[in-house]
Amino acid sequence: MIAKRVRMSTSTRQEPRLLSSARFPVSKGLITIGAATVLLFVVCAVFAQSSVSPTALQGMLPIAAVLAVAGLGQMLVVQQGGIDLSVAGAMSLAVVTVTHLPDQNNGLLLPSVLLAVVFAVVAGLANGLLIGALGLNPIIATLGTNALLYGVNLGISGGRPTITTTALQNVMTDSVLGIPYSVFFAIAALVLVTVLVRRTVPGRRFEFIGANPRAARAVGLRTRLHQTSAYVWAQLLYCLAGVMIAGITAQPSAYSGDSFLLISVAVVVLGGTSLLGGRGFPLATVIAAVFLQQLVQFVLALGVSTAIQTVVQAAALAVGVSLYTVDWPGIWRRVTGRRRRVPTATPA
Repeated sequence: MIAKRVRMSTSTRQEPRLLSSARFPVSKGLITIGAATVLLFVVCAVFAQSSVSPTALQGMLPIAAVLAVAGLGQMLVVQQGGIDLSVAGAMSLAVVTVTHLPDQNNGLLLPSVLLAVVFAVVAGLANGLLIGALGLNPIIATLGTNALLYGVNLGISGGRPTITTTALQNVMTDSVLGIPYSVFFAIAALVLVTVLVRRTVPGRRFEFIGANPRAARAVGLRTRLHQTSAYVWAQLLYCLAGVMIAGITAQPSAYSGDSFLLISVAVVVLGGTSLLGGRGFPLATVIAAVFLQQLVQFVLALGVSTAIQTVVQAAALAVGVSLYTVDWPGIWRRVTGRRRRVPTATPA
């Protein structure tokens, strides 16, 4: 009986966010960010044609792919009602590990990537234990983990950049039919996350726990295990994003992940995933990454200073939050003085 009530409450909570048939559900976030992305490209084609040229798109897509992978990791954490502020340290440590340790030696690239994966798993377990087992606030716990990751980063790199290996650079910068390989890595991450979350029993339990952890505990689900797994998977995706940056940039900075902290949260919000947890939308998150990166490209094509990029990203985040959380019809009724009509019962 408890499980039946929980399923009914969860389906009722998620139903308003799905706007199509039950067989082919399409989220409100996917429709919104999809339409906004199409409109943005139209505006770019009219007012800044250089921002949609083949050269510009080949420069934009790899960074959008990195942002998409990082956003998918952040989305998994947000689905559990948390937030991961260690994304910057995780990505930067991955960059340093696969560039400084090989030191341009292609033969040492694979061991370095495996070491970066080990760092990611340890960081994910640390976040999961601090938050799931000890009950620490996600902001405090992930900030502490971020500081530890940067400590390891500085111990390896000394804060200095180095040239990436030719093997990694070739993998990330080569293209097929004009599409960079980095885009295919992002697509693979999207497919993996979608299949694991939507097509497996643990994935459906994962979404259920994020939507209502108390009810999940009441029916006997292992909430702490799923919450910890969210941080581990997130760190693995951050690691992939960092490796991608190391290959895309010839001489990446030891702090390359810093610029992805705010926007990794922004793409999750713009994709329609609630910051309170619950259902996540991987495809919408990836499209939001393309939208944000193309928006930056458009601003730069207009000749605006690069310092405005952060302002534009923050404004996009604010708009995204307002679209999904503010009761605009209710505000309109209060402004215009209109009241919702309440149907009255007709006499028998």
